[in-house]
Amino acid sequence: MKVYIHEQGITLVGKAWEILQKLKEYNNDYVLVSEWVRDISQKK
Repeated sequence: MKVYIHEQGITLVGKAWEILQKLKEYNNDYVLVSEWVRDISQKK
């Protein structure tokens, strides 16, 4: 499972079940993926 964070967004690479698991993990902090991307953009 790899997570690439770049200026335009986030790329998740892995098997389907790994990606779902990672999205569930981040769902504890962020309701939408767009919130996650916005938060990452602000930190840079």
